[in-house]
Amino acid sequence: MTGRVLGVDWGERRIGLALSDDTRTIARPLTTLTRRAGKRFPMRPLLAACAEHQVSAIVVGLPLDAQGEEGAAAEAARALAEDIAARTSLPVTLWDERLTTARALRTVRELGGSTRDRKGDVDALAAALILQHYLDAQR
Repeated sequence: MTGRVLGVDWGERRIGLALSDDTRTIARPLTTLTRRAGKRFPMRPLLAACAEHQVSAIVVGLPLDAQGEEGAAAEAARALAEDIAARTSLPVTLWDERLTTARALRTVRELGGSTRDRKGDVDALAAALILQHYLDAQR
């Protein structure tokens, strides 16, 4: 398959987005959406990103616990994936996101950067890691 895929790292406050190339080979961080406390998911900016980048599929990170079990966060991610699918008519896949934020933090540190005041960058990088794992598994 070809066409860009949007990766979504769902979080209570920040939602990291990543984008693949047209050949679905490489994922890169795109941006981070902010969700204000007590407010709905920022669907309008996500839909705008889908349209702007001509996305043909979406991968939403599924937050499982260390044993691979689903909790409240996974239920919320499933509900989000269903809502995105209904609003976009695009195929939406859930993908295990265990430890991606920790890997993103480690990557930033290994590159000599500071994670202080860069939580949005880390969330977008985590979305890129989720998306890259998905793309690699599809080959």
